[in-house]
Amino acid sequence: QHLTWMASNIAPTWEEVSGYDENLNTIRTYQVCNVFEPSQNNWLLTTFIDRKGAQRIYVEIRFTVRDCSSIPNVPGSCKETFNLYYYETDAVIATKGTAFWMEAPYLKVDTIAADESFSQVDFGGRLMKVNTEVRSFGPLSKNGFYLAFQDYGACMSLLSVRVFYKKCPSVVQNFAVFPETMTGAESTSLVIARGICIPNSEEVDVPIKLYCNGDGEWMVPIGSCTCKAGFEPDNGNVCRACPPGTFKSTQGPSLCLQCPLNSRSTAEAATVCVCRNGYYRGDADQPDEPCTSVPSSPRNVISIVNETSVILEWHSPRETGGRDDVVYNIVCKKCRADRRSCSHCDDNVDFVPRQLGLTETRVFISNLLSHTLYSFEIQAVNGVSNKSPYPAQHVTIDITTNQAAPSIVPIMHQISSTMNSFTLSWPQPEQPNGIILDYELRYYEKVSCLSINSTTLRCQTNTARVEGLRPGTVYVVQVRARTVAGFGRYSSKMCFQTLTDELREQLPLIAGSAAAGVVFIVSLIAISIVCSRKRAYTKEAVYSDKLQHYSSPGMKIYIDPFTYEDPNEAVREFAKEIDVSTVKIEEVIGAGEFGEVYKGRLKLPGKREIFVAIKTLKAGYVEKQRRDFLSEASIMGQFDHPNIIRLEGVVTKSRPVMILTEFMENGALDSFLRQNDGQFTVIQLVGMMRGIAAGMKYLSEMNYVHRDLAARNILVNSNLVCKVSDFGLSRYLQEDTSDPSYTSSLGGKIPVRWTAPEAIAYRKFTSASDVWSYGIVMWEVMSFGERPYWDMSNQDVINAIEQDYRLPPPMDCPSALHQLMLDCWQKDRNVRPRFADIVSTLDKMIRNPTSLKAVANIPAVPSQPLLDRSIPDFNTFSSVEDWLTAIKMGQYRDNFLNSGFTSLQLVAQMTSEDLLRIGVTLAGHQKKILNNIQSMRVQMSQPPNTVA
Repeated sequence: QHLTWMASNIAPTWEEVSGYDENLNTIRTYQVCNVFEPSQNNWLLTTFIDRKGAQRIYVEIRFTVRDCSSIPNVPGSCKETFNLYYYETDAVIATKGTAFWMEAPYLKVDTIAADESFSQVDFGGRLMKVNTEVRSFGPLSKNGFYLAFQDYGACMSLLSVRVFYKKCPSVVQNFAVFPETMTGAESTSLVIARGICIPNSEEVDVPIKLYCNGDGEWMVPIGSCTCKAGFEPDNGNVCRACPPGTFKSTQGPSLCLQCPLNSRSTAEAATVCVCRNGYYRGDADQPDEPCTSVPSSPRNVISIVNETSVILEWHSPRETGGRDDVVYNIVCKKCRADRRSCSHCDDNVDFVPRQLGLTETRVFISNLLSHTLYSFEIQAVNGVSNKSPYPAQHVTIDITTNQAAPSIVPIMHQISSTMNSFTLSWPQPEQPNGIILDYELRYYEKVSCLSINSTTLRCQTNTARVEGLRPGTVYVVQVRARTVAGFGRYSSKMCFQTLTDELREQLPLIAGSAAAGVVFIVSLIAISIVCSRKRAYTKEAVYSDKLQHYSSPGMKIYIDPFTYEDPNEAVREFAKEIDVSTVKIEEVIGAGEFGEVYKGRLKLPGKREIFVAIKTLKAGYVEKQRRDFLSEASIMGQFDHPNIIRLEGVVTKSRPVMILTEFMENGALDSFLRQNDGQFTVIQLVGMMRGIAAGMKYLSEMNYVHRDLAARNILVNSNLVCKVSDFGLSRYLQEDTSDPSYTSSLGGKIPVRWTAPEAIAYRKFTSASDVWSYGIVMWEVMSFGERPYWDMSNQDVINAIEQDYRLPPPMDCPSALHQLMLDCWQKDRNVRPRFADIVSTLDKMIRNPTSLKAVANIPAVPSQPLLDRSIPDFNTFSSVEDWLTAIKMGQYRDNFLNSGFTSLQLVAQMTSEDLLRIGVTLAGHQKKILNNIQSMRVQMSQPPNTVA
């Protein structure tokens, strides 16, 4: 702004005169030259200057000074310097005629000295030498300020005064706009300016900022923005929309790309190019990959039939759809000889290497029926087959199997034995492949496992008495069956022994004792020994062999920690104290009744580091809470069994108080099963239940009653070993339990859906009530984590149990397992099986997997509509989506709808081939959906008033 000036009215003072600049141009200046007068104090003041938000002000002064030595007779008080002052104020306070000059509390900026002074004089006046000096001051906080120049004895002229401030200009850097920014109060200050992303860009690093230094210059930016998906950088700081025919799928500095093969974009700013009709992208395909199509059908199928097995070979499709992930599925159908109808092959048909997802063009199929017509459909599918509305391309071949010899006899049993004979029995082969004509036994003395000097014996039935044997001798025996097609293979080698002389001598004594009135029952059990280690194990047999069996020479009895006068003594006796320095907490994995639960590591001296689960006691506890919290450790510390959660120790001498247990990678059983619905075989599920039963057998033998046995309280490790946990019995004494699984009854909290009726009614908790709960756990396992009794209220559950209603079998549940559940749910607790009986029963099932093949039937129209809800009533659903959600298959919603199955009537007509075609490839999921479809068909065939 143009400045006007005020000079002090005390003479002599500054004068406004005309002069010359260094270029001899005429200018107006303020000058003073009273060097011959002593004690000069001449002031020149600017008018009020608005600081306009600046915190530091710069003043550029152009002036001339006369060299004192060039002035004749100048006194010693002559000066060649002057002073610069400023005064900060919020309003105009100085006017002409005021005494402001001496009264204002000026702040001195500096004493200004000339770099050059002048002394020569030409014809027109002085020859000036102009000086330029810049000074700054701050910080300023008021509205404005005055500048003052004090002369105290110099001969000088002020040619110009320029007042200014510095700022960093508005700028665009790293695709962010930074506003105009004033410099700081000090010359070394850095002022932060926040950036805003330019249009069509997004932040990459936050915050986005730029520093403005004291010279009004921007420094290196921190953080940045980049162009959004669908936009590319142009000219450095503009994000331009991708033109039609191009796309950009991600945020970043990359440029737009041309649409991949078989795709297009018709609008600007495309983030992906849409596939053309008949072309698709797979679920794992990237946006920059071309769209592809389904493969053509396999070619040139060749079949080789060998009795009841067949080898299929074929050539790859001519067209792969532009993909390299083509695999093959085999659909097997068993047909009538007249080809009028076909049904799906039996579950025991084996496919090697597998039935679905074959990567090679060859498959071996066995365990077919003899003299039977089969139709095999070989489907070619790739990563986009489930996107196409058309069925998978396939080729079909019909094959009739030949006559075949019977399959192997699975096992033999010894019925009785004498000194010179034994009687054996065996089951019929699983696949007789015709009428069994007779059996042939081969036996020899067990000198080695070689068949030397063996003897054969023929019999018409599956029982044979082998005579003429030596006493006390072990014999190796094998058996095989014969049909019109010939003999099958011999069974595995089994060893049986005849009686010895010593045992024969004891028999009269036993008989004499019986005559005296004492009855003895002698059971002679010969143990079968498998001689050959090259036995062909089934998957179930291998799994059975790996089961952990626990035994102890002397069983301890459980001691209730609350019987101790000082419960802390129980903790010291049963739980090991751990130094907190050996514990490393890593992450929160849940919350318990008393505090948070963490995953961590424990490294004890001389031992390897292990993962542990760490329960903590939250701050602010009272002594009773601490006692109840540590009681669980006092209980766990008494147990030592592979199916009981293992206590590692406690931390009680520091805060927080901790209980450390082994870490179970897969967490609670109920949630683990829900996450893996349909992913485990029946044998695997039975193995899990067997582990739980073994743990409960151990607890019952220690006279410990769990009271809260449920799948949520079973933990699963990475090897699928199930372990009983949650021994915090104090929860039953609390009235503030928020878990809806627990309902108040007779002053305590009870998990009604898992609790036996006598425990609900009379709080009679025993091992028998734990057996009832175990039956519910079995149901949870077989239903893959379904909630027992579904959405029924607790009171409805109690009433239903009183009326003898019981849970129906889950889908695909073997009838033998559901019968075991019903045994556990006997109303009379005295007739329920013991856990030892349950373990024995499950072991037999595992050793004989065929006992699990019969599936429990669920009536199409339930006789107990209150409970039979495992197959829902389709009439209650308004859409396919609702139905899929109800049967927990909602993940396939898009597969059904995109493939045209948009109504329940269309869904009811679906087959397994339809499920494969739309992308339902998991066998467990296929079974679940097909079972519900079958129920839907039955319900559709019923009159409306008969459907439950």
